Amino acid sequence: MTLPDEIPLFPLDVVLFPGGPLPLRIFEPRYVSMVGRCLREDLPFGVVPISAGSEAGGDASFHLLGSSARIRDFDRLPDGMLGITCRGERRFRVLEHRSQPDRLVLGRVEWLPEPVREPVPPQFRSLERLLGRILDAEGIERYRALLEPDWDSADWVVNRLAEVMPLPNGARHMLLGIDEPLERFELLYALLQDQRLV
Repeated sequence: MTLPDEIPLFPLDVVLFPGGPLPLRIFEPRYVSMVGRCLREDLPFGVVPISAGSEAGGDASFHLLGSSARIRDFDRLPDGMLGITCRGERRFRVLEHRSQPDRLVLGRVEWLPEPVREPVPPQFRSLERLLGRILDAEGIERYRALLEPDWDSADWVVNRLAEVMPLPNGARHMLLGIDEPLERFELLYALLQDQRLV
């Protein structure tokens, strides 16, 4: 699949990882328009973590590293808002960006390499088992239902752990910036040890 050089950017107070689910409620006209175009043309949009400001209304500052998202489902919600369900696809770095008259931000992006597919390293199998227990727990059914499990992929496992463990967005953003799953596991393990979670 050919990836576009320029994509619409959606600054959010979240770090999206490839393979991760992202349900959103859309109400600002610029993003309603973006969703319509993405659906019509089967285009991704970019989710970039906010570095300053807020999601709604204003023009938030954002980090230049993010993940593309593709819309998988949409629906009109009881409150009149547009509900969409997306899945993270590919990491990118924003090279430059510009605002349209409707204040939607478009970014020219560099697509980052996809990791080599490899199993979870033996020294981190305990984290893989921890993820399994978390995903089997009650109260996480909606998140679990939106996943496409790939337990044979170290990248998939470490990304899901980064999503579900109680980490600040700054730590998640650091993890997103690491190309190799093994290095991502090493940093994640150190972060979890610091919080006495493992």
